[in-house]
Amino acid sequence: MARILTLANQKGGVGKTTTAINLATALAAIGERVLILDLDPQGNASTGLGLARQDRGLSSSELMLGETTIAEAAVATSVPNVSIIPSTMDLLGVEQAIYRDGDRAFKLRDAFRGLSALTINNQPVSYVLIDCPPSLNLLTINALTAADAVLVPLQCEFFALEGLSQLLQTIEQIRTTLNPRLSIQGIVMTMFDQRNNLSAQVMADVRRELGSLVYETVIPRNVRLSEAPSYGKPALLYDLKCAGSQAYLRLATEVIRRERQLQAA
Repeated sequence: MARILTLANQKGGVGKTTTAINLATALAAIGERVLILDLDPQGNASTGLGLARQDRGLSSSELMLGETTIAEAAVATSVPNVSIIPSTMDLLGVEQAIYRDGDRAFKLRDAFRGLSALTINNQPVSYVLIDCPPSLNLLTINALTAADAVLVPLQCEFFALEGLSQLLQTIEQIRTTLNPRLSIQGIVMTMFDQRNNLSAQVMADVRRELGSLVYETVIPRNVRLSEAPSYGKPALLYDLKCAGSQAYLRLATEVIRRERQLQAA
């Protein structure tokens, strides 16, 4: 069965979409088949993989409303072994459309029952990465309810710490009420600037508080990571040798190692 990982943080600008795109590419580079589900109405993951807005037919909004299936909505990308279910602005109306439904928190979980019908290069999907909006809204709750684990990108800045405790509380509430299998795959520190003492202090504080939940891999602040989306490419295709690309390759290896340890436990 595919592992479903939700990338969540209610603070914007912490690297969720950058991590979704580049982690998916790195996982694919080492042999995994990856589906990205773009659940952010801004659609940045779709844009970052070169999918123009006019080329987005079926999307995550139709999936949430039960109007399409995963196999029908998924489209191949220019990255080998990576497909995406794109996002459109229609997602803005999904919350209102499902708010009164008794199963409103389970729409995405129910949609994933059709995941086995999707293949990538005639092989089953091994990982699903859900790119969430920067808020703890009903879309994010659906993503957490459908997931096996959460991956939290956390910017190496002071204000990023303020919302972390709220996110962790939300994850715990989802685990106790909606999704008992939900776990934290890890917290990845992003936008680390080695020239900035604050970055080092924030990282030290997070590691002291959360210990082994924090990945060893740290994603540096990197110009090439920022440039790549404007070309519709992951950084790993834009500049494989840059520090950001190499960090995401290490993160992919660490994610797989944690998954194997979990399966062996």
